Amino acid sequence: MQIRDPEIIRLIEQIGDHYKSNIANRHIRPALLHLPLDNQSWDLIETLTEKSEQYRYQGFHLDELYRQIAAAARFIGLARKELVPSLRIRLNATGRIADADKVLRDMAINNFTSNLKIFADLLNGLFVKLVEIDKNASTGRLPLYAQMPELKDLGHQLVS
Repeated sequence: MQIRDPEIIRLIEQIGDHYKSNIANRHIRPALLHLPLDNQSWDLIETLTEKSEQYRYQGFHLDELYRQIAAAARFIGLARKELVPSLRIRLNATGRIADADKVLRDMAINNFTSNLKIFADLLNGLFVKLVEIDKNASTGRLPLYAQMPELKDLGHQLVS
């Protein structure tokens, strides 16, 4: 099933913009690279957050979107558990930086937890909308999200 809903596309673009600006920006990215996330998950996150333009006209495949959201949820869980408690220490260990960059880096560090929550909320909103579309399109059969074990507790993972 391909998704061409303008509201979904807008939400995916919003997720990508938020991720690039507030999660994987130049100040935080060095710490993200140390998260124990497999390459496939990184690729799925990259596709969701940076390559939405190529899917805009042909549509998004529902199963791919579900996998991308699940990978982003794993990323969020790891970031909450392993990165948030030690982010400042990890980034301060990278050496000296210019004063202007230090201020921006400190702002990025101080706002990372809030920005991660916003990212999770945006992903949860996308997931809820996709589930609604999935349920409406699967009359008389099991919706796709219910067939994918990695989505079982996704909503709980994102909001906890």
